[in-house]
This record gives sequence, C-alpha cells and structure tokens, in this order.
Amino acid sequence: MNLSDSRHIAAPPETVWAALFDPEVLKACVPGCESMTGSAETGFEAVVVQKVGPVSARFAGAVALRDIDPGRGCTIAGEGKVGAAGFAKGAARVTLEPDADGTMLRYEVDASVGGKLAQLGSRIIDGFARKLADEFFERFQAAVEGPAEDAPADADADAEGEGKPRKGWFRRLVSREG
Repeated sequence: MNLSDSRHIAAPPETVWAALFDPEVLKACVPGCESMTGSAETGFEAVVVQKVGPVSARFAGAVALRDIDPGRGCTIAGEGKVGAAGFAKGAARVTLEPDADGTMLRYEVDASVGGKLAQLGSRIIDGFARKLADEFFERFQAAVEGPAEDAPADADADAEGEGKPRKGWFRRLVSREG
C-alpha cells in the first residue's frame, strides 16, 4: 500500500526538523502508542495498540530514522509484530521545504501487513493505513504549530483529551530553550 500527501506547517523548518527527532513528539503523535523508548541515533522501541477492522492488536516493534538528509528529509521506518495475528511494517519518506509562511512537509508512505491481518483484505488495510498516516501527521502538525494567534491562552487545555498532544507544545518548548 502506497500513499502520499503534504501538509503546510506554520513553523520554521528547523523547528519541524527538531520535532521529527524528538521521542516525546513521536510518542504523542503515533496513534495508540503506549510506550516508546530509545533515541533517534539508536532507534526506538514502541508498543502500539490498534484495531484493524475486527482485529484488535498490540504491536511491539521498532522504529528507526534513516536516510537522513539534515534539515531536508528522512525516512521513518517501523515494524511491529502481533504474534499469531501477523505483522505490520512500513516507512514514511518525509521531506521538508521552507515556504513563505513556514514549512511544507511532504510524505510518501509504503506499508504492508502479513499473517492473519493480511486476510482482512486490501480495502480494510489500505483504509486503516491512510487513517493512521493522516492522524500521525495531523497530531504532528498540531504539536509543532501551536494555537492560533487569536485563540485564548487556555484553549489548548480542552484540545488535549484522549492521548492527543496539546496543540503546539513542542514549538513552545523550543522557543523557550532558544
């Protein structure tokens, strides 16, 4: 299964690049992520719980950042196993291009499943993969961008719910440190 899309992120490329390598950002952005340990240099180990069609599964796997072109792009690759239910693996090639109002993030995802999961059919698997990629990059965008200029200061407290990152928390963190 292959898909591609792009998102405009209202933050400078340096901020977007730093977020791609931050384990807390990645953990917050991966839907269903229960835990993530490791680093960008050595790779991450993650536990993710997802429901694929009628099958609920707990994936234990590894995520690695590779093909790194500093400030311009990288590949986020992962593979998870679910015991008898099978496995899922995929990679997203992410590229960053500066634009007038921030950064254009483009991604191309290639994903596959095997075992019992593959028996669900390509329509279910493709829909699930598209939803997962869209949700990851939506959460990533929210973590980096921050609240709209005219939003009340406490507006992001309501947006936090159900494991989603607070909008713009990473960008605020980076701007405090710099």
